[in-house]
Amino acid sequence: MNEKIEGFFDVCRIKGLTGTQGVMMPESNVEDLMLREDVLESRIGGEISRLARAKVEQGIELLTGMAAGRKNGDGKFEPGTVLALIDERLHAMAHTMKEFE
Repeated sequence: MNEKIEGFFDVCRIKGLTGTQGVMMPESNVEDLMLREDVLESRIGGEISRLARAKVEQGIELLTGMAAGRKNGDGKFEPGTVLALIDERLHAMAHTMKEFE
């Protein structure tokens, strides 16, 4: 995780830090971070943010602005959610592949 964050920071610094860049990571990894001093200073200065999330669904919701969705008793995702849209698309792709065969 350290190398990924530091590499992302380096690319952002080259391209221009705007204060809108951030890193999303599993909450369980936060205590194991050992980042370079310049990366830590940029975080304190507000140039780059770290967003720790406990679940993937939380990250999906943050990135899309939509509810991630949960499966109901029928094994289907709540309508209008990201996971429902993904599920619908995967079923459509499977159907297309069957027709192609």
